Amino acid sequence: MVVGESGLGKSTLINSLFLTDIYKEREIPTSVDMIPQTVEIKTETVKIEERGVKLKLTVVDTPGYGDSINNTNCFRSIIDYIDQKYEKYLQDESGITRRNIIDNRVHCCFYFINPSSHGLKPIDIEFMKHLHEKVNIMPIVAKADTLTIQETVTLKRQVIRDLDEAGIHTYSIPDADSDEDEEYKEEVRKLKDSMPFAVIGSNSVFDVNGQKVRGRQYPWGIVEVENPEHSDFTKLRSTLISHLQDLQETTHDILYEAYRTNRLSNVNSGPSLSHSPGVSDSDGDEDESQEKAIRDREREVKEKELELKRMQEQLAKYQRELEEAKRNSSGSNSSASLGTPAPPSTQPPPMPASRAAPPPTNYSNYSRPTTAASASYRNWRSRMSCFVKKENGLNALSLEYWCYLSSAV
Repeated sequence: MVVGESGLGKSTLINSLFLTDIYKEREIPTSVDMIPQTVEIKTETVKIEERGVKLKLTVVDTPGYGDSINNTNCFRSIIDYIDQKYEKYLQDESGITRRNIIDNRVHCCFYFINPSSHGLKPIDIEFMKHLHEKVNIMPIVAKADTLTIQETVTLKRQVIRDLDEAGIHTYSIPDADSDEDEEYKEEVRKLKDSMPFAVIGSNSVFDVNGQKVRGRQYPWGIVEVENPEHSDFTKLRSTLISHLQDLQETTHDILYEAYRTNRLSNVNSGPSLSHSPGVSDSDGDEDESQEKAIRDREREVKEKELELKRMQEQLAKYQRELEEAKRNSSGSNSSASLGTPAPPSTQPPPMPASRAAPPPTNYSNYSRPTTAASASYRNWRSRMSCFVKKENGLNALSLEYWCYLSSAV
């Protein structure tokens, strides 16, 4: 994201960084048109290749920032845009399927500082106070070719003092590891000492000593964009490319986590973000609808988790039953392999007194016994049934007596 007043060379610097013309059909508004103008958000996607590494970057421009008569809350649309990207990522991350999440969060913000000022303006401090906890901010001194070497050094020091006094945290390049080579450590040290970067942007190409260079031509000579003695352009590009992974990790691990924690705590505790200072009623209604959507999504996720848990418990139960059945089956097979069990006794257990007589020929007049002996007969009949099925015949028992037992007991 690039933010700054109009006329500071934001578009030119972006075109110089990516060697392309992002704003081919852009129309510059007149002073009359800029009076009622509000801050806009425009995005462009560019593909770059640095040292064989291909990158796809989304550039977010903010035309109209700081150009109105009343600049109160002129950064509100920028804050809302960053929050919307965080909110979209939070919803995707909270979904049931979290594969192939597209990360459209803002990982870096180039904030352009007017070189004619003697430090940061009140609008600069106010903007960075609202955004330094949401995005990695890189202050950039624009149009450094309008400053002498000493003026550039003085302005950089003043900007650093203003940031420290306001308690604003900007992006800091991480120190090199102890096991890195000395050349890389020296490069990192130079980059850290050069921040904030003072840059020059230009798409014009000139011939200097037989070489094609991009720069700006003046009556006294040519200022080369990629000459380290004229500009910090190469240092800015190196920081953006070589530390892009660190920018993404800082956004995800620190800035996004802070937003996520604050958002979920507000949803759980109940107060709406619409009561925050500087948020209009329409913004509050939008926040309430977003909170409701989050609560609905969380409820759906909890229901899905409970249903999944029940299914897992049922599946575990079925697996236990299946394993137990397998163990019983293997136990019966092993006992059968040891030898054929002795057949049950063919002699029935003692009959009750009411059944001591031979079975009558007419069984319809017989009443079944209700004593405990009937249970003994049923048990014996069951054993005999299993034995008969194994031996394929009754052998020792009379067919008439077996039918009598089957019908009576």
